[in-house]
Amino acid sequence: METEKTTEEGTGRTGERHGEKKTEGTRKGGKGKSGIRLSASFMTGTIALVFLVVGYQVALFLNRAAVSKVLADRSSPDTVYIAVAPDMNDITEYEGTARSGEAGTGNIRITSNAKGYRIDQQTGERIFRGDRYGKAGKRKSVENFRFNPNTVTAEELERLGFSEKQALAIVNYRKKGGRFNRKSDFAKSFVVADSVYRRLEPYIDIPSVDLNRADSAALDALPGIGGYFAQKIIEHRERLGGYSYKEQLMDIYRFDREKYGGLEDMISVSTDGIRPYPLWRLPEDSLRLHPYIGSYAAHGIVLYRENNPVAQWTIDGLDEAGILREGMADKLSKCHIEPPEVLHHH
Repeated sequence: METEKTTEEGTGRTGERHGEKKTEGTRKGGKGKSGIRLSASFMTGTIALVFLVVGYQVALFLNRAAVSKVLADRSSPDTVYIAVAPDMNDITEYEGTARSGEAGTGNIRITSNAKGYRIDQQTGERIFRGDRYGKAGKRKSVENFRFNPNTVTAEELERLGFSEKQALAIVNYRKKGGRFNRKSDFAKSFVVADSVYRRLEPYIDIPSVDLNRADSAALDALPGIGGYFAQKIIEHRERLGGYSYKEQLMDIYRFDREKYGGLEDMISVSTDGIRPYPLWRLPEDSLRLHPYIGSYAAHGIVLYRENNPVAQWTIDGLDEAGILREGMADKLSKCHIEPPEVLHHH
């Protein structure tokens, strides 16, 4: 009886021990064989990653769609549109090839940022926002023709490639008294891009100021002249009987070479319609008013004419006779003087 009890107890303990091991094994096996239990943080990270991937793909799709729309709106596939920003790092680019059926085919490059102007690859000119494109986005036609920036109209400026605002800015500058004396003055205008000026420079026509025909207002507008010298230039013209060459301006008191050099390229002398100076038939009181003659030489010229044959009536003859002041013979010889032969027709 004791032996059986012991066996039963031993068997019971043994069963209990085996039962405990089985339970522990079941716990360990629950983690390994029946599947890994994922933590909440791992699941959250996985979901977030999925959303990031999906969001990136959506953004990429929208970007490509937007770029395709821009390309489809352009009529020239080989044009570069650039808006230069103060920081060149702000520039973004897209390079690709247009598909058949879109606005042309070929390689297209678009570069843009926030400054507000583009550069045309064909002409190299800067195109400010709204310039050369109408409200509908269609490219305006650009013409090249001769024009005077001091008289060109706003409509003509738009035909030359300027936007409406740029054209009005040039016109308003003139209305406020501004003037373009040289081609380079037009280039300095803030609405005239360097590339635009290079295109238009051969067509800019600013007439020079004719010293024999200009009024006081035209002369006053010349740089460094003003009202005082404008009046002196007209008075000197009357005494000369008309300018024969531009350098005669420096005969005016205090009109030095520096002042002359500041406007030499803006003035001209046309003798068409200007009557030659009648040196050989004017009376003494008229001769003395000429800047190169004066009272003493005027009296001497009259005596010279009375005592010498017409064949000897020359500037060199007056100079050799000591009638003219030093240096005046050279200046008179450059003037348009009526020849003595004209006297035979009077």
